[in-house]
Amino acid sequence: MQWTNLSEQTVYRNRWFRVNLADVELPDGRHLDHFLIRLRPVAVATAVNAAGEVLLLWRHRFITDSWGWELPAGVVEDGEDIATAAAREMEEETGWRPGPLRHLLTVEPSNGLSDARHHLYWSDRATYTGHPEDDFESSRREWVPLKLVPDMIARGEIPAAAMAAGLLLLWTQLYG
Repeated sequence: MQWTNLSEQTVYRNRWFRVNLADVELPDGRHLDHFLIRLRPVAVATAVNAAGEVLLLWRHRFITDSWGWELPAGVVEDGEDIATAAAREMEEETGWRPGPLRHLLTVEPSNGLSDARHHLYWSDRATYTGHPEDDFESSRREWVPLKLVPDMIARGEIPAAAMAAGLLLLWTQLYG
């Protein structure tokens, strides 16, 4: 039951994404016009300290008008290594430089609409380098006990799906 993308044309483009219209052939031979969003990869990183706390950001998302805990994240620049981008984003957004990063997981948060891939990394240590360069990204940055994460997700305090998935997997690997 594979759908085949026969062609695409870009209908809108900017620095962050492209909106394309695809001519898709369905398994029964019919054709379907399907819009899709092409995005650059997203790199995500956090650290877990010796006290079992994970570094999180408390931020507002204007699109959904919601507040929640998130991990530092951002787009991978052209030619940039994904793990390097994850470390850069963590330091820019928190003021903490992670130690050696380990790949946690890669998720496709909306694969029916976009080709977005979020690559999540973590480290078991971080070094404070100073006030975050991108302090506008969040209202605060805190070390939160990782053992609280499952309940925080259940209460809706970590609403972003990729962040919740990564934190649950990290919790499972360290406590499960």
